Amino acid sequence: MAKSSNQKLKLLYLLKILLERTDDAHSLTLAELIEGLAAYDIRAERKSVYDDLEALKSFGIDVCTVRHKTTGYYIGERRFQLAELKLLVDSVQASKFVTEKKTFELIKKLESLLSVHEAKLMHRQVYVQNRVKSMNESIYYNIDFIHNGISNDRQITFRYFEYNPAKQKCYRHGGALYRVSPFALIWDNENYYLLAYDAGSKIIKHYRVDKMDRLDLTDEPREGQVLYNALDMAAYTRRNFCMFGGEEQQVAMVFHNNLANVAIDRFGKDAPVVSVDGEHFRMTVPVVVSPQFYGWVFGLGPDVKITAPAEAVEGMRAHVERVAALYRFIG
Repeated sequence: MAKSSNQKLKLLYLLKILLERTDDAHSLTLAELIEGLAAYDIRAERKSVYDDLEALKSFGIDVCTVRHKTTGYYIGERRFQLAELKLLVDSVQASKFVTEKKTFELIKKLESLLSVHEAKLMHRQVYVQNRVKSMNESIYYNIDFIHNGISNDRQITFRYFEYNPAKQKCYRHGGALYRVSPFALIWDNENYYLLAYDAGSKIIKHYRVDKMDRLDLTDEPREGQVLYNALDMAAYTRRNFCMFGGEEQQVAMVFHNNLANVAIDRFGKDAPVVSVDGEHFRMTVPVVVSPQFYGWVFGLGPDVKITAPAEAVEGMRAHVERVAALYRFIG
């Protein structure tokens, strides 16, 4: 039999076919494997394919055999099983700091680790469009810069921003560059944070990674190592970070403009923003009304007020009264 130009790649293409088209519930016969190789312009005989399957087994690939009316072959144990990849997909979907575009890209790559049949099962689990995701597409590059700063013991610079009621970036410090010594990345409450030493204030601070842009690596060595080493990370995250069961309702709230970043962070950039006057704006959003929600509103103080529905307004009033009652007789 004349050899084709891809003949030397036969074993690799055989493995590719098995990985992509077989799993515990789907096998391929020798005839189907030969047909699959022919699609890559590779000619093969039954004995040579059988020998190749044995070679893959010897190499450690879990090529399994199933016998019904005919003998079929499939990949059994993989580096990642379907349940493990579903867990990773759930983590990517739940991550607010990963943009919607990057979420689909990552899930596509994770699906490539499965057979086409299992990938379809996993894809049915994917629900991304209606989730609040980061609006900063450069977050991957931000993380790369931060890791470079940490591994090379170098300070980094960046600009830091927040959103105004018009959903526009507003840079802090007039757009001036921040210069910090990066030490760790923290994933907490669905967001990614950089933990870094600020030489100006001589303290460890945290910064939202998706609120950073124009990152750069400097030639200056990091500072604050002693202070970072003395930090209790678990206690720090409990102290600096930390919202829902109940009935979902459309809740209207009036915020002071200075809470635009907080409100957009919580409910997403697509949440409708309506100007009330020069100093306030209104958001009407779906909320699972619960004590945790009231606690979140309460924590923002007098700069936010629930205005509808009446049940939520009454619930907030009752919540405040219950809290106030705890302090009436202290003295």
